[in-house]
Amino acid sequence: MDFNLKKLTSDAGVFFTRAVQFTEEKLGSAEKTELDAHLENLIARADCTKNWTEKIFRQTEVLLQPNPIDHTGARIEEFFYEKLDKKIPSRTTNGELLGQYMLDAAKDFGPGTPYGSTLITVGEYQSRLGGAEREFLQTSAINFLTPLRNFLEGDWRTISKERRLLENRRLDLDICKARVKKAKQAEAKAACEGDLWSEEVDKAEQELRVAQTEFDRQAEVTRLLLEGISSTHVNHLRCLHEFVEAQATYYAQCHQYMQELQKELSSANSDTYPNSFASNAKPSTSATCPSPVSSATLPGVSPPCLASSSTPGIAQEPSGQLKIQDVQQPSTGHRKAKVLYDYDAHDTSELSLLADELITVYTVPGMDPDWLVGERGNQKGKVPVTYLELLS
Repeated sequence: MDFNLKKLTSDAGVFFTRAVQFTEEKLGSAEKTELDAHLENLIARADCTKNWTEKIFRQTEVLLQPNPIDHTGARIEEFFYEKLDKKIPSRTTNGELLGQYMLDAAKDFGPGTPYGSTLITVGEYQSRLGGAEREFLQTSAINFLTPLRNFLEGDWRTISKERRLLENRRLDLDICKARVKKAKQAEAKAACEGDLWSEEVDKAEQELRVAQTEFDRQAEVTRLLLEGISSTHVNHLRCLHEFVEAQATYYAQCHQYMQELQKELSSANSDTYPNSFASNAKPSTSATCPSPVSSATLPGVSPPCLASSSTPGIAQEPSGQLKIQDVQQPSTGHRKAKVLYDYDAHDTSELSLLADELITVYTVPGMDPDWLVGERGNQKGKVPVTYLELLS
């Protein structure tokens, strides 16, 4: 008990002395030993690495799990699994959950109905998308998030501990320097007691040598740890490549699934409405057309080109070209369409269009599949399919 009390008293005295030295340095009344330039650069580089690694880690967590505190309590569950050092169980993604809801809804609506069969198709692909997302999340957590977390919670804590110890050794060194300086000043003033003050100077210088040795040793340990930051950068670079690779694989899978889904839906629509509308898929033409992106939102982007044809629009009849004015809107098979781009009619058989307006469109026997008949009020004319978004 006495030993512990003495140690506690000694530690309190050391802490108080260091606090006084630190305060005097801040006030400018005490000298401070500066670290060498190389060590200062290493410390600044380490602080920069820690700060940006922490920001990247947190933002990646937000990217992979935008709403961690949801009704499932995912973040709390992950916290306990991490503390227990156990593997986090696989969790159903939102895409998989949406797909399951669609499949269940299709059972109630009737899988034989157009809506029910489409729900089944879309639900299956949503489940696939959700599975791809789950695999991406797991791969990113293992290959990218875990190494960053290990650095912040492991290597950086060790570095911080050694840096605090180095700061204490520096304070002890400066305290010893101050004691030697005071002892020499007192020796000069009390020349008559030279022997006594000579002993005090020798004691202070001995303590200074010990403090200098401990400071140098701790500076070397800290320097070696800080130089390891270069290896950390190399490791994080490899992890970053793996993260990008996982992203590329995930988005490629999503793109493939969505293309397959669009093909299935287009095929299903053609079977359900064989003669009503032109297919929503990109028409097969001799000219290459860009994807339909609104020219109103992207200035300078040209609207999609039209298929090259010697007689575009309504096909030629043996007795001559069918006149657009003679075409009558059918009682069924017409629908609304949103105009994606401005279009100027090239002749009286075509209808000029303004972006974002709604028109009624339909097809008639003998029409080129790249064109529809469009009506806006009393106006009527041919319109290119690639300039339209057909609405249900």
